[in-house]
Amino acid sequence: MDDSKQCSSPERSVDPSLVSEDGKNVKAVLCQRCGSKVLCPGMAVFAEKELFLPSMKKKTSIGQSEGTLDGDTLTAHWLVDDMYTFENVGFTKDVGKVKYLICADCEIGPIGWHCLDDKKSFYVALDRVNHE
Repeated sequence: MDDSKQCSSPERSVDPSLVSEDGKNVKAVLCQRCGSKVLCPGMAVFAEKELFLPSMKKKTSIGQSEGTLDGDTLTAHWLVDDMYTFENVGFTKDVGKVKYLICADCEIGPIGWHCLDDKKSFYVALDRVNHE
């Protein structure tokens, strides 16, 4: 089991102090802007999946960018299977078959991604949140 080299990301390895042996978040997940708690420790599982997230903006300016979207393709996420697991998260209006996750307090985002076809997959990008 200790020789599982397939779990590490080729681009950048994830800080091992964030992930427990059973793959869950060791620390609380917080909004980078206001510090609001998004997830409690042990409530999400680490998952690697390539997802495109638009650049971080306040909710009022997310829909104002016309044409192409600036953003990042991120691979390291916390996966939550029930929206009621979150301490504090908001959702954007539908963008195609996707809802983006935002901080419910300061409305910065997107911090994550949810496909409407899959009712049990909510992804929070590690690069878009803080851990404490």
